[in-house]
Amino acid sequence: MYVNTKHTKFQTLKKIYTMCARAMKLCIGPQPITSTSTAKKTNQKQLFTRLSRFGISHTDLRVNEIVTRQSWCSNGCRKMPELGHAFLNDAYERCRSVCQEYAKTFYLGTQLMTEDRRRAIWAIYVWCRRTDELVDGPNASNMNNYVLDRWEERLEQIFEGRPYDMLDAALTDTVIKFPIDIKPFKDMIEGMRMDLKKSRYENFQELYLYCYYVAGTVGLMSVPVMGIDPKYSHGSIDKIYNAAVLLGIGNQLTNILRDVGEDALRGRVYLPQDELAQFGLSDADVFARKVNDRWREFMREQINRARFYFNQAEQGASKLNEASRWPVWASMLLYRKILDEIEENDYDNLTKRAYVGRTKKILMLPWALARATSFSNLVLQ
Repeated sequence: MYVNTKHTKFQTLKKIYTMCARAMKLCIGPQPITSTSTAKKTNQKQLFTRLSRFGISHTDLRVNEIVTRQSWCSNGCRKMPELGHAFLNDAYERCRSVCQEYAKTFYLGTQLMTEDRRRAIWAIYVWCRRTDELVDGPNASNMNNYVLDRWEERLEQIFEGRPYDMLDAALTDTVIKFPIDIKPFKDMIEGMRMDLKKSRYENFQELYLYCYYVAGTVGLMSVPVMGIDPKYSHGSIDKIYNAAVLLGIGNQLTNILRDVGEDALRGRVYLPQDELAQFGLSDADVFARKVNDRWREFMREQINRARFYFNQAEQGASKLNEASRWPVWASMLLYRKILDEIEENDYDNLTKRAYVGRTKKILMLPWALARATSFSNLVLQ
């Protein structure tokens, strides 16, 4: 008899973490879960006394068009290319390898997914990484709009079932199996065009637009793969997609705060100029790479805002397909942990890079499972 060892190991791992999660809930009680209702409202009144949390309307970003097309389309919307099974297995394995090497925290979250979902997420990640490498990779000095136009043409060929190489083939197979629209991918390329012409952002609205292009779009790409709980497959779809965008915004704001020092070395400042000035800071302070009290206060507010976006994403994460809630919550909590590490580094993200060690990541998994199950029950109530 054939035994799927990967599935068996996954189920065993989940049973162990489930027992840990139940123990956690017995020890800590319901307080952390109810914080999203009563305490969350109180906390939000205390936050953002000095910074705006308002970005760009998702209506203006035409997110509703993506939601409509991805909800309408089902498997079989696109013609199947003639790609061999062994070839596709090799393609997905290469995607897995890239993800494991360059996105360790993200990769850990994918290990909690079902096989078809994690393969699809690996393919999406690799395309996004290759897109980002166009402007941030070793050949970035040769980048121009013509190259991005050609990359967009390749994207269209992927969706037409004509992949250029093996990594593209994995994405072609993914968009055949899942109802994924092309617009979020094109929007991400638009974010790369922004990187070509902008290295400063005057206010948070400008930065929010950039965060949507390069990260909020990933949430839109991922929802069809993660799936939506049938109980919420009608009236809550728009809210779930909006939450996915907000999760992407929170992730990108966290990336920006983690990488301030590294970006400064490349002459880039992704912190809103008007907010720097509000705290008596400027680009010169960023490039000087010296942490003082003004910088710490500025960073506290920036971290609070990033956490706000994670908080906003929680209900959407708990309305996903049951098999997807744990990995999404794990990724979300692991990313939030980066913000904790910045605080533990005394807000020095100018000379230090906040890093979450493997032991801490592993210890977060049962907590993520507890949050995923408890929050989902709270939503149902």
